[in-house]
Amino acid sequence: MSLKLSFPILICVIIAWFFPSFHHTQCEYYSDHFRNIIVSQTDLLNQEIISLNNVAVLYRQGDGTLKQLRQQLIKTRLAFKRTEGVLEYYFPKHIKSYINGAPLHHLDPYPVKEEFNTNNYYGISPEAYSKTLPIDHLNTDHYRGAQRVVAPVGLQVLDETVFADGDVDAGEVVKLTAGLKDTYATLVEAVKKRNYFYEHEIMEAVRLELVRVFTMGVTGFDTPGSLNAMEEAAASLRGMQEVLKPLLQRLPEAERQQLELNIKTAVTYLEKNHDFDSFDRLTFLMEHINPLYDSFRKMQINLHIKSTQEISGETSSWNAYSKGIFAEDFLNPYYYTLLKESDDSEALRNLGKQLFYDTSLSNNEKMSCASCHRPEMAFSDGVAKSLASVEGKSVLRNSPSLINAVFSDRYFYDLRAVDLEEQAEHVIENHMEFNTNFPELIKKLGNNTIYRVLFEKAFGTNTEINRYRFSAALSSYVASIRSFNSSFDRYARGEVKDISAQVKLGFNLFTGKAACATCHYAPTFSGLVPPLYHENESEVLGVLAKPNTLDVDQDFGRIGNMITEDNEEIYRGSFKTMTVRNVKLTAPYFHNGAYNTLEEVIGFYNKGGAAGLGLIYEVPNQTLPADHLNLSKKEIAALIAFMESLTDNPGTTYSKQ
Repeated sequence: MSLKLSFPILICVIIAWFFPSFHHTQCEYYSDHFRNIIVSQTDLLNQEIISLNNVAVLYRQGDGTLKQLRQQLIKTRLAFKRTEGVLEYYFPKHIKSYINGAPLHHLDPYPVKEEFNTNNYYGISPEAYSKTLPIDHLNTDHYRGAQRVVAPVGLQVLDETVFADGDVDAGEVVKLTAGLKDTYATLVEAVKKRNYFYEHEIMEAVRLELVRVFTMGVTGFDTPGSLNAMEEAAASLRGMQEVLKPLLQRLPEAERQQLELNIKTAVTYLEKNHDFDSFDRLTFLMEHINPLYDSFRKMQINLHIKSTQEISGETSSWNAYSKGIFAEDFLNPYYYTLLKESDDSEALRNLGKQLFYDTSLSNNEKMSCASCHRPEMAFSDGVAKSLASVEGKSVLRNSPSLINAVFSDRYFYDLRAVDLEEQAEHVIENHMEFNTNFPELIKKLGNNTIYRVLFEKAFGTNTEINRYRFSAALSSYVASIRSFNSSFDRYARGEVKDISAQVKLGFNLFTGKAACATCHYAPTFSGLVPPLYHENESEVLGVLAKPNTLDVDQDFGRIGNMITEDNEEIYRGSFKTMTVRNVKLTAPYFHNGAYNTLEEVIGFYNKGGAAGLGLIYEVPNQTLPADHLNLSKKEIAALIAFMESLTDNPGTTYSKQ
């Protein structure tokens, strides 16, 4: 550590020396030091955004070139990447809504009643109010009007627009850059008004940014037009090192130098290997992302910095002490269910297991949860559409795997259930499935001696059997059906020395050229969005009624789920992005179960979905890019090899016996 200590640092060091339990964030020096760095980073980005708008205006006037516009956009995006981790940590909604959201139409996060734009009893216009705080901190019901769909804005849209083939709409670029300048100014003010940036927040912001670099940066998600992913990833790493300086100075000299060397080595790797298609993402994961992620964890422990969950008591979606993105404990299942970890138990899981396999709970006493979720098939059922309780009928859609299904904020293909507990209710009351209701079900359970004993073991003596305890037990069991223990996971954690060259190629294609990882995010390889893992995406793929036809499947999907906010055309034919883990065991595929092999599935994506086949009129709102991927037979085989390496079915240990 440097001996050039200011008086505030010296006081902190003395206190920390004599009182090890003292929490370092009580020393305002460190929060001030973070603040100076963060304000500097945000100011630099502000200058680049203003310059981008100026260059866009010149380009529209004919006084600038497209090359100059692209160069300035690259500079602006690199400045954003240097401070992205911190801004995303403190203002995730604002960043997604206005600064760097996906280039897709979406619901307006701040819909305003038109009458409020003139006279209103609040004494401030909606526009003026929106500029006072980031949307994360606004009362968005203040002026709320009817929901509406809006076009995307921000840096990702600009990247796609400015780097598009053909003519660039100069007027649209000016509009986008002016809007970016306006909405980013709100963040600048919010950062400057913030008094403290605590060390536990900075540590977590950095580690989450490292997750984003791997899951959304080098995969090309953030750079849909330029594919300038590697240079941006390098900028993110430089930004991490810069904001960590106050903490790095507290490390022992050797440890600090090693960590700084690791960052420098990762940046050098990105600079030397910047071609998007040929970039070796698996090597980057194993030799740079994994070591850095774990080094930051050790740094946090060595500096006695607690996690946000420990400090606030709130359940986090990820484990701040996990050793890597593919660690078995990286995600926290109790964030996604109403069930608290302190209330869970082996007795509760056993009760849930008994309920899961019990056919007597259905009205005709022939159907259980396991009828459609068979453990030997990774808790799917091997048919296109699951058989209904009505003889000769089937339910509307294919049965997805339940392994790791808990890691979701909404359930079913159409996202109609908001938690595991509600998911059970839909099945119980569906006339094509259990065809019963909770009063009847609870009565049946109460008359069963075995269940009375099991409920008392789980909840205590004289326990009332009710729907909430029933749902808690079933959720406990379903939440326990999880696994991140495939051959690929074990390799990614360094537990096995090697995997086949074909699997390595498949992973690099999945996270690169084939663009699979821009929707199927690591580590769940589903639509659970990193780095916060708070929400699930759905996509309009343009799935066909059958492979190799021109007939689009007519299932309405999300728009028909009876949730008011989803009743928009952008959600017609939109379905939850399911996991590709265990796909070797879960054929047939897609919501309609019309695709029997992985070759058929990849062939569909290879052609750009329905839109890629020319069916733009039939699927006008397809979110899957219509571009052909031009994957060779060798590349398709490698993709399949990688996806099959994600097989880790724990079903045999979860069977009824």
